[in-house]
Amino acid sequence: MNNFMIPENYINRELSWLDFNMRVLCEARDKAHPLFERLKFLAITGSNLDEFFMVRVASLKNLAHEKYKKKDAAGMTAQQQLDAISQKTHSMSEMQYSTYSRSLLPALAMENISVINREQLNDEQRGFVRKLFENEIYPVLTPMAVDSSRPFPLIQNKVLNICALISKENKKAAFATVQVPQSVPRLIRLPDRNDKHTFILSEEIIEEFMPRLFNGFEIEDSAVYRVMRDADIPIDEDDGEDLLLEIEKNLKKRERSGVIRLEAESGISKRLLEILKKELKIGKEDIYKIPGPVDITFLNKLYSERGFSRFKYKPFESQLHPRLRGEVNIFDEIRRGDLLFHHPYDSFDSIVRLVRDSAEDDNVLAIKQTLYRVSGHSPIIAALIRAAENGKQVTVLMELKARFDEGNNIVWARKLEKAGCHVIYGLMGLKTHSKITEVVRRDDDGIRRYVHLGTGNYNDVTAHFYTDMGILTCRREIGEDAGAFFNMLSGFCEPDKWKRLIVAPIWLRKKTEEMIEREIKNAEQGKEARIVAKMNSLVDPKITALLYRASCAGVKIELIIRGICVLRAGVPGLSENIKVRSIVGRYLEHTRIYYFFNGGRKEVYCASADWMQRNLNRRVEIMFPIEDEELKKEVIGVLDIQLADNMRSYIQHDGEYKKADLRGHKKLDCMEYFMKQALDAAKQDSEKKQRNNRFVPMETPAE
Repeated sequence: MNNFMIPENYINRELSWLDFNMRVLCEARDKAHPLFERLKFLAITGSNLDEFFMVRVASLKNLAHEKYKKKDAAGMTAQQQLDAISQKTHSMSEMQYSTYSRSLLPALAMENISVINREQLNDEQRGFVRKLFENEIYPVLTPMAVDSSRPFPLIQNKVLNICALISKENKKAAFATVQVPQSVPRLIRLPDRNDKHTFILSEEIIEEFMPRLFNGFEIEDSAVYRVMRDADIPIDEDDGEDLLLEIEKNLKKRERSGVIRLEAESGISKRLLEILKKELKIGKEDIYKIPGPVDITFLNKLYSERGFSRFKYKPFESQLHPRLRGEVNIFDEIRRGDLLFHHPYDSFDSIVRLVRDSAEDDNVLAIKQTLYRVSGHSPIIAALIRAAENGKQVTVLMELKARFDEGNNIVWARKLEKAGCHVIYGLMGLKTHSKITEVVRRDDDGIRRYVHLGTGNYNDVTAHFYTDMGILTCRREIGEDAGAFFNMLSGFCEPDKWKRLIVAPIWLRKKTEEMIEREIKNAEQGKEARIVAKMNSLVDPKITALLYRASCAGVKIELIIRGICVLRAGVPGLSENIKVRSIVGRYLEHTRIYYFFNGGRKEVYCASADWMQRNLNRRVEIMFPIEDEELKKEVIGVLDIQLADNMRSYIQHDGEYKKADLRGHKKLDCMEYFMKQALDAAKQDSEKKQRNNRFVPMETPAE
């Protein structure tokens, strides 16, 4: 395998991620999408970059600062990666704002929608913003001057600020800054006539009335700016007596961590920029001059404004699973056979229903669940609390180390504990990323375990726009594995082997490598050999090298990878039997599916894990088999449709991504296909029930 693991065979993971964000940016430029959906895609590129800098770039900067010389799989040092990232993100920033100003703003104007600056205000609008400033904005502003008695203030992460040079008479100009208050809406609708929709950003209003903040001073110059800070602060699990308190301290550290990126309006003066550069201790390569509104994510606010539904995708309502429609008992249905869910086409309400019904069912004895990211008003947690109040034993592993959800998870953990739930905060040194629920119920024929396994979080909000899969089952061996899994989390009971589930960090890598090796052996024996794998990211060097080896042995490999892919596809002598596609569209592709042909005895798995080192080595993950033959065909059918997609797919060849070739092919958007499939199935089911319920007069019996 080692001969495949040379740097030339690998794409740097950070640059691959930036390529993914560029694909999202291409969707913002695609006029085939409704106008407001293009705004949303552009906003997503902004929020993606924010997180990328706070985590990945911050981590690389820490390595470079420590003079860490070890190279990644692609042969790049931390500093080389930072240099390449800087070059690529500066170009991406230019394209973001070119898309905004040259494409989206003119398209909005054609529909009488405008986002204006303060210089474009008419008299009526100026009067409106003056009143708004005096009554609602001015009272919450705190201008902060910097001099010998007033040190440079802490500039919060991701928060907009306005800096200024202020002077009085013949005195030297002083630096001042004011934070744009988060309590004030960023996007403000202005009065306008002739059916026009006009908006202005709050920082524009503050800049317009800056003299009001510094009476007696002249404002020589001003500019909007914001900073990104290092969010990759390690948690000391060994010394921390209480993980919950340790993480709370970690959250406070983030606000004071080092600055890794400065964004400022492109028109900022040299003097102001030099002051910011010096005080924030930031290098030239980490300064981004923005030719437009700083923080492009404000477009999410515009997207959420009422009255623009005609510029968005047609609404789609997730459909209930056919077997769970009407007044049916969910446990009876699970005993009839496994249920497969493909979200958001299948409603996530069925999974919420499992926990809600369990909370109220007198025969349910215990509920056990892992939670990684949940919504702010989670019906799952409300049901777990209700279950505990009803006297059921409720055990919840609430992963406190889920980045950017730590604060939310701390709040939920305390509420669950207060209700009487047994809450586990996670395992030392590992993140628990598994998606599993176990319900222990006393049935007429004895105790039975009902299990949900999924590829995505128990989050009722993201379930509307993340694609994921899951099953409900009461298969005995999966239930026994589920029980063993939760015992492992809550105690020191680590099973010697698993009957059906494949669990990381110990067993998942080994099983994955064995299944790839099996396909290689079959190919070498002249048998048909095939692997289809769908995931968020492929990063692990060993798995990548094994796929190269499989390709050279003749295994046909098709990979559907939304984000990072370090593998170079279609390279002669290396990967000519590997095809890689990335699907970017209306929904965030989040499902993990692994299909191995296995000499015709097809094996299909879904998982919470990608093929990344962190998933295979440092997280508690679950890969679970699809054992029902009809459901197995259904999952393979989903893969087949995605492999045939030519509207939302980007095809990779030797690291370069291009939109799928439409020439000579019928157009197929896999997301549109699955939505139509779900609606058609629901319609057919409804019509069938109506026929069955139709009144038919009884015929006269024959004499």
